[in-house]
Amino acid sequence: MKKISLSILFIMLVITVFGQQAERMISIIPEPVSLVKKGGHYVLPENVTISSPVGKEMNFVNNYLKDKLATATGKKVSVAANAKNTNIQLVLNKTADGKIGDEGYALSVTSSGVVIKANKPAGLFYGVQTLLQLFPPQIESAKVQENVSWQVPQVEITDYPRVGWRGLMLDVSRHFFTVDEVKRYIDDMAKYKYNRFHWHLTDDEGWRIEIKSLPKLTEVGAWRVEKIGTFGDMSKPLPGEPKNYGGFYTQDQIRDIVKYAADRFVQVMPEIDVPGHSLAAIASYPELSCTPGADKYEVHAGEQFMDWSHGAPPIALVDNTLCPANEKVYEFMDKVMTEVAQLFPFEYIHTGGDEAPHNFWQKSPQVQALMKREGLKTIPQVQSYFGKRLEKIIQAKGKKMMGWDEILEGGITPTTALMSWRGVKYGIEASNSGHYVVMSPTIFTYIDYMQGDISTEPPVYSSLRLNQAYKFDPIPEGANAKYILGGQANLWTEQIYNIRQAEYMTWPRGFAIAESVWSPKEKKDWDKFAAKTQDHFQRLNYAQTKYSPAIYDPIVKVTRDGDKYYVELTTEIDGLDIYTSFDNSEPDNFYPKYTKPQLIPKDASLMRIITYRGDKPIGRLMTIRVDDLKKRVR
Repeated sequence: MKKISLSILFIMLVITVFGQQAERMISIIPEPVSLVKKGGHYVLPENVTISSPVGKEMNFVNNYLKDKLATATGKKVSVAANAKNTNIQLVLNKTADGKIGDEGYALSVTSSGVVIKANKPAGLFYGVQTLLQLFPPQIESAKVQENVSWQVPQVEITDYPRVGWRGLMLDVSRHFFTVDEVKRYIDDMAKYKYNRFHWHLTDDEGWRIEIKSLPKLTEVGAWRVEKIGTFGDMSKPLPGEPKNYGGFYTQDQIRDIVKYAADRFVQVMPEIDVPGHSLAAIASYPELSCTPGADKYEVHAGEQFMDWSHGAPPIALVDNTLCPANEKVYEFMDKVMTEVAQLFPFEYIHTGGDEAPHNFWQKSPQVQALMKREGLKTIPQVQSYFGKRLEKIIQAKGKKMMGWDEILEGGITPTTALMSWRGVKYGIEASNSGHYVVMSPTIFTYIDYMQGDISTEPPVYSSLRLNQAYKFDPIPEGANAKYILGGQANLWTEQIYNIRQAEYMTWPRGFAIAESVWSPKEKKDWDKFAAKTQDHFQRLNYAQTKYSPAIYDPIVKVTRDGDKYYVELTTEIDGLDIYTSFDNSEPDNFYPKYTKPQLIPKDASLMRIITYRGDKPIGRLMTIRVDDLKKRVR
């Protein structure tokens, strides 16, 4: 009798496990163009054979899929060239399917196996990413996972991207990231079908690329006094303080990263940010400045050196601009661009052009003489003069120039491409005048902004919640779609000291941008996306990738009525209950549930807030001083 009972229990356990697997939501990010669920599953056998084309571009795809399947499942996985009757077939179409293009794919899962078809290896790679997302989240683990039913739902998927440029930018100047950390960031990008890595390599805080003809750029410009705290509010370095923070990438390391990215069908665009944001270069070569005393300048360490109280452009307290009236600057840029162009196969070089202050140029005799000689009436025209000369240098190296949208102000050549960051209007304007544009507006894509309440985030001057990032449209109304290359998110790293925080800031907002640039506009659905995002949190857990749980934290708004203050709490997603306290204790789900704006008690000093889903806490415990709450009233 005991044996029968144990057998029944075992069978029930198996049925339960398989039932849970069967009910698991299909959570593919970004959402495919078409997905039809057929019912049933394909179960991966103990010995898995992958059939695949041979060739240089396919070698990585084959090994990638093989390693991902073998590592987490513990199964024996092999690859056979163009074999038949295999478990997983990767097929390059003999006759191109015009509908799916170079990056699209068709994926079919039946009871007998998996078939992925594409016109190009990139399409097969993206099909592999979708296939992996059909497996249980444990597939992302770097070690064997026991007691997992390795099965995928039977589906038919047709998929291809909405736009060609699907980018993420990583700023490695404000804080330096190692080669392995950059590669990890690229790995995570590729999982979500990003294909452009914008590498911000130079700024006031560090020059990160080896230029062999200009060795001081990395001997001097790559190092600064180490400061930890709030960027822009650091103490000024003392005379003689050791410059012990920084680093740079050798040219061999850059070639390695470029190849690593290319294997994953990611192209790398370098950014050399000029003529502003150039203090690291000027500290290395003071003769590049118009300003007397530049030989005393040092790489910026985080102290205040720009006055933004009057808006843009800022008033510079230290001149961080290259001198547009100095021929040595153009000789310098020629040397830099010669070596940069040789290192990066990608067609564009980004040259910044943003936030260049005017005040030092306005009082420079050299700049005034330049304006008189060239008939320039305004400082933006001076920057345009610089940009046009720089573009000729870049074109002479066989490359194209791209810059931030400020470069429009003084006029740009027809061949200059634009990255629209100050909203979408400059991108719309540029596209309608025949310039290629990448949309990257702050209000949707600046993932250095706080993504939750300021009580849970390193302080930054603005916020970008996940639901706002998900509203990003890379082809906004009024733009000429013919000239919109695509869109990207930008991660500036003033407040980001390590790769774990970089991950935290990128995900899940990186999901939102990925779906915005890949998926058809009509397929976007916030509620569905929010559910998928929470499923993907499990994947990130197994991958040991950090992410923000801010989606579970309420949005805090404070209003005032006379001498009374009220706290209003709302959530980004449905199904959460909010509990609060003003008595300094930690609330749980036995406290009164939040149902309406709460009056702040007269003598309270702290408010604590937490969210629950059912009887389990899911949000972070938020602790906010009442004095700080009252400051939020507008």
